[in-house]
Order: sequence, then structure tokens, then C-alpha cells
Amino acid sequence: MKSWVDKKVMVTGGAGFLGSHVVERLREWGCRQIIVPRSRQYDLRNPQTALTLLKETKPDVIIHLAATVGGIGANQKNPGSFFYDNLSMGIHLIEAARLTNVEKFIACGTICSYPKYTAVPFREDDLWNGYPEETNAPYGLAKKMLLVQSQAYRQQYGFNSIFLLPVNMYGPRDNFDLETSHVIPALIRKCIEAKEQGKDHITAWGSGKATREFLYVQDAAEAILLAGERYNDARPVNIGTGKEISIKEMAEMVAALTGFSGEIRWDSAKPDGQPRRCLDVQRAKEYFGFEAKVSLEEGLKKTIDWYVHHRKS
Repeated sequence: MKSWVDKKVMVTGGAGFLGSHVVERLREWGCRQIIVPRSRQYDLRNPQTALTLLKETKPDVIIHLAATVGGIGANQKNPGSFFYDNLSMGIHLIEAARLTNVEKFIACGTICSYPKYTAVPFREDDLWNGYPEETNAPYGLAKKMLLVQSQAYRQQYGFNSIFLLPVNMYGPRDNFDLETSHVIPALIRKCIEAKEQGKDHITAWGSGKATREFLYVQDAAEAILLAGERYNDARPVNIGTGKEISIKEMAEMVAALTGFSGEIRWDSAKPDGQPRRCLDVQRAKEYFGFEAKVSLEEGLKKTIDWYVHHRKS
């Protein structure tokens, strides 16, 4: 991985869940100059701030992971800010990168950009075949506009920007706040707390029938760096495992791994979100050799262990 050794790499969101793992992997691969801008110092929603940041730091490569994110509930409560924050951060940073002659820009989109009803497995060519699932459409569409910008800038300016579409991620350092978390950390916390408190049930959102594909965060970090090193193309690329599981089956797996033996009750008044999610991951394998290594069961065990040892008492 010698291509990272002499590069100055900026990782927006580098102190966050995915970003912290990307920064760790960069260091493992020999990168000696890593820039992690913090939002309290640099509000990337402001175009002048984004430009000032890049003029001050002069990165060779930008990995843009900064995002306003959350589960279905958070998306329903904050559609405006999820749209504005994610769109404005990306647009201004890509423009600033073009103006300052950044060598390469790696943009991470979201699986939420796919149409609500997409044939499984999701292929990158299906991305524009319909409107996203309503509960997270503002977030998904904001991210998808960065693909449009990347392709337009490549065409007009020769700007080397690539666009990745990671599936639902989980792992150590995830967000376990029940108000804003995604499904896996929420279920882990609910099961552990119910077991400790002697409760006979937990409540989960939706029917449990929807399917999802889950990618361990360290696999995602490796995929991003492999793409950064080897991929230079306008076409978006799915990042995932290619394996789907129902939310019900996944919840039962979490319960078993946490030792919770009570009932899982499904609140069907809450939305399921997109009916199915599973990616075609051949493009990533073909163009930059990425294949996920960590199985769901192994990844869940590691995530549960991390949460047990790091949660607040």
C-alpha cells in the first residue's frame, strides 16, 4: 500500500464512526500525514470555510465521510437538516477541492439513494430507476447529488472524484443512542439492558420482515482505501457483502449473542423502511479487489464486546 505513504490525506468525519476506522487503516498502511478537520473549527456547510480549510492544509487526497446521519426515526424528525447539511457539505467541499487542485476526491454516498423498489441485488445501473424510500429520501437524494457533481466535474474539468455506495455499516464505536442509532446498535443496547434489568421482552421497530445487508466497519474502511488507491472512474460502486438477512433474523441473532432470552415484540406502527436491501458487489471486486471478510456473526460478537466494555455505567 505504498501509494498512501507520501500522500497528505484529509478525512472529513475522521473522528466519527467510519472515519476513525479509516484513519486507523491509513496509519497501518503507512500514511504519515492525515488531516482530520473538526466541525467546531470548520463548518463545511459554508463555501468560504471549505475553501479556506483546503488552502490552509493543502491535501493531496480527500476522503469525504462527514455526514449528518441517523436511523429511521432521526430521518423522520430531521428531513430538512439531513438534506441541507449533507448536500451543502459535499457540494462546497468538492468545489473547493477542484479550485485547489486536489489530486483525488473520494465521496461516500449511501444505500438510501437507491429507489424504494429496486430489483435485488441492487446494481449500480438501477440507481436512477425511481424515488428513494420516503423516510430517508432527503438524506439519500442529498448524497446522490454528490454523484452528479462528481461526474459533471470529471466531464468538464477532468477532476478525479469517485463515488462509493456503502451498505448499512455496524461495528465498534457505532452510535448506541436509542434516539438516533441504526438498527444493530439499538438492538444490542436494548437486549443487554433488558437482560440486566430482568425484563421479559424488548420492542423493535416495524414488522421484522424487511431485509438488510450489513457491512462490518473495518471492512468498509478497507474498501474505501482500496478504491482510493486503484479506482478512477465516473461510475458509482457498491460496497457491501452481497448477503441479505431479515431484520427479524438479525434481531434473533443479536438476542442470542447477548444472552437475552426474552421475547422480541414488533411495533408494526413504526415503519419498516425500504422493503429489501442487498447489493451486487461485483464491480468493487473487479475494479479494486474488494471482498468483505468479516461475517455478520463474527462482526456482531466484536460489536457487542466493544459495547459491553466501553458503555457508560
